[in-house]
Amino acid sequence: MLDVGKWPVFALLPPEELRLIRQACVYGSAGNEAFYVTVNDEVFALGTNCSGCLGTGDIQNTIEPRRIDALCGKKIVSLSYGTGPHVVLATADGEVYAWGHNGYCQLGNGTTNQGLIPAQVSTNLLNKKVTEVACGSHHTIALTSDGEVYAWGYNNSGQVGSGSTANQPTPRRVSSCLQNKIVVNIACGQLCSMAVLDNGEAYGWGYNCNGQLGVGNNGNQQTPCRIAALQGINIVQIACGYAHTLALTDEGLVYAWGASSYGQLGTGNKSNQACPVLLNLDKERVIEIAACHSTHTSAAKIQSGQVLMWGQCRGQAIVSPHFTHFTCTDDVFACFATPAVMWKLLTVEGDDYLTIAQSLKKEFDSPETSDLKFLVDGKYIHVHKALLKIRCEHFRTLLNENEEESIEIQQFTYLVYRAFLEYLYTDSVSLAPEDAIGLLDLASFYRETRLKRLCQETIKRGISEQNAITLLSAAVKYEARDLEEFCFKFCVNHMTAVTQTQAFSEMDHDLLKNFISKASRYGAFKN
Repeated sequence: MLDVGKWPVFALLPPEELRLIRQACVYGSAGNEAFYVTVNDEVFALGTNCSGCLGTGDIQNTIEPRRIDALCGKKIVSLSYGTGPHVVLATADGEVYAWGHNGYCQLGNGTTNQGLIPAQVSTNLLNKKVTEVACGSHHTIALTSDGEVYAWGYNNSGQVGSGSTANQPTPRRVSSCLQNKIVVNIACGQLCSMAVLDNGEAYGWGYNCNGQLGVGNNGNQQTPCRIAALQGINIVQIACGYAHTLALTDEGLVYAWGASSYGQLGTGNKSNQACPVLLNLDKERVIEIAACHSTHTSAAKIQSGQVLMWGQCRGQAIVSPHFTHFTCTDDVFACFATPAVMWKLLTVEGDDYLTIAQSLKKEFDSPETSDLKFLVDGKYIHVHKALLKIRCEHFRTLLNENEEESIEIQQFTYLVYRAFLEYLYTDSVSLAPEDAIGLLDLASFYRETRLKRLCQETIKRGISEQNAITLLSAAVKYEARDLEEFCFKFCVNHMTAVTQTQAFSEMDHDLLKNFISKASRYGAFKN
């Protein structure tokens, strides 16, 4: 469980109040402002209230949480903050609200008047559904559901991407070379902006004196510029520190560039880099990267669940990724960042009440309460007949015809069958990608459409050059069209390495023939 109590600003809240928190963000120049949402969708803020950034309607600081009526009941999906600070959020309905410092038009309302209460940002966004927001020191960018990026605010270095250095008073679409392209992820450094496209390309614009745009020089860019050094590398997530940038690839590799005076690039030294550098993480697959524009700290979570940190950590300069005892990247910022802020909107799970779903998960494979057990590979799995009949058509038929208390399964392995039964209790799949192939087989056999989709997502997250052909073959075999297309594109994007694997040399003749034909039409063999 993530513990918001690790941030000092929450230290005076009573335990019963902390247990109600479901979303939170700590921000401000000293980490002294906090915003949180309770289990009842009530919104509160507390702290020093610099520039009216608490949204309470005044500039009075408060050690006691104050309710923000304008946001209660809104489902918040993304939140970011600037240095002023100003605060911007997006709701599940795609609306954008902003408040706080506005000296550079960063609230997007066409004025430079301070915003004491949350106000909807409407210009050019009323007919758009915003899914993600990101703030630099005094500018804001927003990503829409159709992959467009809008920007506004401070623009001294071109960080708004308008082609000039004039401040932008209202949201303006960032076009230039992003025109007709679909953006899927955004991030902001202090004075720069970054975007990732659906094809894995990365773009940057704005301030670049530390090389934080990764374009190979130190010149500012007033419009988006593609990071050419990442050509052929598929980026899936990007994160910005104060003056450095991290990028995560579809294979779990991490690239870093920009400022490194605190070791925040993780390259083993303090030299700035104007081009992306691949970090040495001892072949560990990274699943999340973290950085925040108000700190010089970096963090990453690997597939095993361990968390690494580097950069400025409690005054120390850690120049190479260092393993921690943490289980989430958020804890790095709570305990080691200066200031102790949050790098994203944090979602926490309560531990004082078990929902129906949590109760069912707890009773899976429990001999004490079960009334049925499956014998698979000589091992028992304990389940509940009523739940199985409710959740699965196959079991509804099987158990209505079978009164036995023990059933032997021979068609599937213990690992796969246990994962299937656990899915019926939890609605989730926790298997390695290669093992998920077997579960995909089971899902196809039992006609479990949703499970089949979850298996495909599990496989996608674990694809690599070594297993791509194996996963592609499985997708074709089980008629998983979306997964097949994903694996095919991955193979094409990593063609040289994939064709040198053993799996490729042992590929089924008909599949190989179809693969080469399709890859040729895709343009994979053009010079």
